Amino acid sequence: MRSIGETARESGLGVSALRFYDRAGVLVPAWVDPVSGYRWYEPGQVEEARVLARLRRAGMPLADIRLVLAGWSGPDTGLVRKLLTAHLRRLEQGLSDARGEFSALRALLDQRENAMTSLRTAAVRLSVAAPELAAVLDAVRFAVSTDPELPMLGGVLFDIEGESLRAVATDRYRMAVARAGVTGHDGGRVQVVVPAPLADAMRPLLDGEGAVGLSVDGDRVTLEAGDRQAAGRCLDHDFPDYRRLLPRPGGRRAVVEVAAFRQALETGPVRCGEAGAPDLSVLRVADGGAVTLCADADDDPDRVAVNRAFLLAALAAGARDRLVLELGAPTAPIAIRRPDDEDVCSLLMPVRLES
Repeated sequence: MRSIGETARESGLGVSALRFYDRAGVLVPAWVDPVSGYRWYEPGQVEEARVLARLRRAGMPLADIRLVLAGWSGPDTGLVRKLLTAHLRRLEQGLSDARGEFSALRALLDQRENAMTSLRTAAVRLSVAAPELAAVLDAVRFAVSTDPELPMLGGVLFDIEGESLRAVATDRYRMAVARAGVTGHDGGRVQVVVPAPLADAMRPLLDGEGAVGLSVDGDRVTLEAGDRQAAGRCLDHDFPDYRRLLPRPGGRRAVVEVAAFRQALETGPVRCGEAGAPDLSVLRVADGGAVTLCADADDDPDRVAVNRAFLLAALAAGARDRLVLELGAPTAPIAIRRPDDEDVCSLLMPVRLES
């Protein structure tokens, strides 16, 4: 017999996934300890768990997976082969339909490109307090994308308008926004995407208390701090309209003591995903307004799952002893705000739970 931990390691399914498939009646353990509730699996079930992992990675519905596993070890594999063929046909048809829709969307983009106006300008020069710009970069840097397929997200957006500079970073799964006041700019809105290496080179220049100069000249951005300078080319890509992604304040709000909350996240219950998947923390807001971590058996419909590493990084970037967490529906982004500064906000996309 294999323990649930051994079965998870040998199959590539997470422990929480095995518990879910037990509850769903897809892969029921051979024996459950009546006292401890601990699950035990026969050696043959490890192979079934591996098959199950492959089918889930291929996106097969649970109803079909039940039938595949029911016929997997039998002498007649005809039904299993038909189910595999039918699912592959659905995937191929879905891919064909998706190609058609994407082709239509690209055509619409081609029509719009000539009508779109760039927010870049010939020359802009402004001043900003070094501590403010340092805090802004620290608040958003963690959310910069490292995906080579999305180079437009591989930097920090500087969105300059009136007397404010908003810095924005996103990797699709999280987004961070922060604001600093500026002087010397009285023109229209200007946007540049500062590549991550250049943003990192700017950060050490912001260790003083005075003002620094920021200038944009065509595709080049320069930060000057006394006799020190960091300069380079902006990313030649348009950044997505982040304002459409910002949630309005609302939902279930809870103030958390960051040190205690971090310790709870690091030592409390965690939902382990399948091989290669991130560890998840499952949260809910109790009636008294406190955020609690849900155990694996907790089926509260309002619980929200989030990538634990992303949440820990957002808490660190919040740079406060206390932060405000806003949790909406299980499919809505989680917002992390500073109680004293609503201009700083981190958003984390939730992770859909199997159960």
